[in-house]
Amino acid sequence: MNTTDPTIGTLAVPGATLYHERRGSGPVLLLIPGGGADAGLYAGMTGDLAAGGYTVVSFDPRGQSRSPLDGPATDHRPADWADDAYRLLELHSPHEPAYVLGCSAGAVAALELLARRPERVRRVVAHEPPLVEVLEDPAPHRALFHGVREVFRARGAAAAMAHLGAGLGEGPDREAAELPPEVREMAPRMYANLPVFLEHVLCPFTSSVPDVAALRRAADRLVLAAGRDSRAMLALYGPARRLAELTGAGFAEFPGGHVGCTEHPGEFAALLLAELSRKNWFGAAVTSVPCGGS
Repeated sequence: MNTTDPTIGTLAVPGATLYHERRGSGPVLLLIPGGGADAGLYAGMTGDLAAGGYTVVSFDPRGQSRSPLDGPATDHRPADWADDAYRLLELHSPHEPAYVLGCSAGAVAALELLARRPERVRRVVAHEPPLVEVLEDPAPHRALFHGVREVFRARGAAAAMAHLGAGLGEGPDREAAELPPEVREMAPRMYANLPVFLEHVLCPFTSSVPDVAALRRAADRLVLAAGRDSRAMLALYGPARRLAELTGAGFAEFPGGHVGCTEHPGEFAALLLAELSRKNWFGAAVTSVPCGGS
């Protein structure tokens, strides 16, 4: 439950102005939302994270919700999102490295941040980065995401999201989890963000290729994560598992699926706090199993 009111601010960055929220005290934990989402994605667990001893910083990615662009929308790049995260860390944790959680496209940005600015990060938990190019056969997934964008252009956001869900294997009878009250407030903004997500985020982020060599060098600070309900969805579960194998970083299963942080916020927050408190994945007693590098 969120029991603390945030301190709200804005930060001018190249090309945009970022809305951000800050709660709690202690080392900084930066929460990076996914495409179409905003700081409200984590509203159901920020109170628990702050109570766990962290200064919790969440924000709206550029061009989404309350973070307007300076000009017209163009395709987003993981490097730009990573630079935005870096600037927020410079603002909120200028003298110490910070902890980072990223989910979905936010996980792609978190990995980019770790690869490019490892000195600014204590630990990154990257939950279901949809980096399908690391899979053995990325072509079907690449085709799905490009097809979703084409459906959006031809028939609109609702049809595109239905096409995406069917392509990922959710099935027509899958019941969506009821959002906690703290997260429900974000829903209208997320719906309004869908055109940006479908046109400018989905394909550029899923087709990007991570710097595996740099991530391997920072593997002691990296945890790849996926939801246990996503096991059958190769495009969501597979990249995290594969990157753990490629880098030697740890791998952990979290509750729920792709948006487990909204489906099971308390359980998700508890596991995240446990992962952040680990000394490292090499020699410390762990309950999750690190994957060997290859």
